[in-house]
Amino acid sequence: VLHDSIFYVLISNGDIESLQFGTGDSIISNKFKFPDGSKKMNEFESLYYDDSLKQLVLFCKKCEDDDKKTVSAWGYSIDSGAYTPSVYTIDVKPIDKELGGEKIKFKPSATAINPVTNDLYVLASIDHLLVVTDRQGKFKELYQLDPAIYKQAEGIAFTPWGDMIISNESHGTGLANILIIKNKKKGL
Repeated sequence: VLHDSIFYVLISNGDIESLQFGTGDSIISNKFKFPDGSKKMNEFESLYYDDSLKQLVLFCKKCEDDDKKTVSAWGYSIDSGAYTPSVYTIDVKPIDKELGGEKIKFKPSATAINPVTNDLYVLASIDHLLVVTDRQGKFKELYQLDPAIYKQAEGIAFTPWGDMIISNESHGTGLANILIIKNKKKGL
């Protein structure tokens, strides 16, 4: 995530590393340790900056403290350097219901805020899903992604005018790619 000229990189255990270009060829880096990271089995893959919360938000892909019915989002305050557990959660039941009662293993692989609608978009590569929620994680919409097109959707971003960009890993079936889905509602 790029915020205020600093790059923030999420490490799968929840640690966050900041990188900032200094003078000349120098790079200034800092590492922020996830609390109790060595004591629990947690896996994170998704990070975005939430301007309404004024912090980075990281989603559990697989965290010990989450049950199968919720996925938690942790906050990281850039100003204080502190992590906040469960700034909100996504309830998996409405997603299961939308899929006709099919039990899924909802594991977010990427997240981004749509700047036009102000909604949170969550990719779940394993289940080939794109879930739309409000900024507090309340379910709004679900899109099932065609696995032939979205082989392994692992990245999402938006242009300022709301075009969605999804990156796919190769998943052993050809080349990795980047897809651009145009925003058809330009009047928003």
